[in-house]
Amino acid sequence: MTHKIMELVEKSSLKDDVPQFDIGDTVDVHTKILEGDKERIQVFSGTVIARSGDGTREMFTVRRIVAGEGVERKFPLHSPRVAKVEVKRSSVVRRAKLYFLRDRVGKAVRLKERRRS
Repeated sequence: MTHKIMELVEKSSLKDDVPQFDIGDTVDVHTKILEGDKERIQVFSGTVIARSGDGTREMFTVRRIVAGEGVERKFPLHSPRVAKVEVKRSSVVRRAKLYFLRDRVGKAVRLKERRRS
């Protein structure tokens, strides 16, 4: 009973235009940043290494390398702060979570590109 009530409440918070992307895809996440009274868009690009949750609690983790150091960020998929998610490249992966990429350096981080017809 409470599960159905929660679904009804969450339905109003869900985004309609959720992009289709998978684990292993290279994406650009456009995030709204507030600086004082101004708002701007900041782009975080990297590889999606994990997705978790469902409904309004759905999250995805994006990893990138900055100055030789790995940086990961978790984003709520249905957050109003996430303006849009652009898929730049799709990769072939055989895992649901790509945490093994944390241990890899340099060219070993690359994933094989998925060809779409």
